[in-house]
Amino acid sequence: MVVDMIRGFCMALADSVPGVSGGTIAFLMGFFDKFINSLNYLMKGTKEERIKSIKFLSKLLLGWIIGMGLSVTILSNFFETGIYKMSSLFLGFIFSAIPIIIAEEKVSMKGKYKNIIWGVFGILIVILLSSLKVGSNIDVSNLNIGMILYIFVAGMLAISAMVLPGISGSTLLLAFGIYIPIINGIKDFLHFDFSSFWLLFIFGLGILFGIFSSLRGIKKLLDRYRSATVYAIIGMMIGSLYAIVIGPTTLKVPQEVMSIHTFNIVYFILGILIVFGLQKMKELPFYKREMEKDE
Repeated sequence: MVVDMIRGFCMALADSVPGVSGGTIAFLMGFFDKFINSLNYLMKGTKEERIKSIKFLSKLLLGWIIGMGLSVTILSNFFETGIYKMSSLFLGFIFSAIPIIIAEEKVSMKGKYKNIIWGVFGILIVILLSSLKVGSNIDVSNLNIGMILYIFVAGMLAISAMVLPGISGSTLLLAFGIYIPIINGIKDFLHFDFSSFWLLFIFGLGILFGIFSSLRGIKKLLDRYRSATVYAIIGMMIGSLYAIVIGPTTLKVPQEVMSIHTFNIVYFILGILIVFGLQKMKELPFYKREMEKDE
């Protein structure tokens, strides 16, 4: 139980701030396939598979809720005041995560270099999505039909991105202009201020619809076209470096694009150390036992 809660906790920390996807964490910690399969089994698995999936996802969700609560109450403030430090940390994280994923997926990638085109596509799609300024400073206080649909679609697209390594769902929320309202809404909810209840409810419905509408496609891609999918994922991770660099421009109070002068080497190294720590965790006896159960 503890291992799955730790996994969910780490995913939430990544999902809550723009730059890193929870799917990237799942990939690095070695449970991405189990995560996708478990969600898929909820829809069309056997009774035994559904029960097993519910147990796994419940523990993952509990850790995710704890991690998200911590993020929105503590890390979100630091994200606003220390954006360049956070961006430097994410750069270190992604830079060190890419070669690890390549090494772990070498069997599916070796000799299939024509699929590099899908890597290029992954890079371009993340750069395009990160450059969108669809809804800067959206006012979500007026929940008319148009705004309800807007929030629903944003939630659907964001969660679809969050389960894929390489695309940050929070970055998409920034592009749609509702990242700050959602984070503030969650923070208010945790302090028993329910003024943002309908905003979070509509957003939550979008998340649920996004999960169940995108999962079958993701699973099929991994099962039938794993090599091309992995190349695309790596491309998306490379593209996310651009998203991180321009991240400061998407804040409520926009700041300058990260430069060599605002880059923080200490936090960059810290990002590398976090990835190193996640890899070392997989070597611990209790985590190895859990990995063996996953297979």
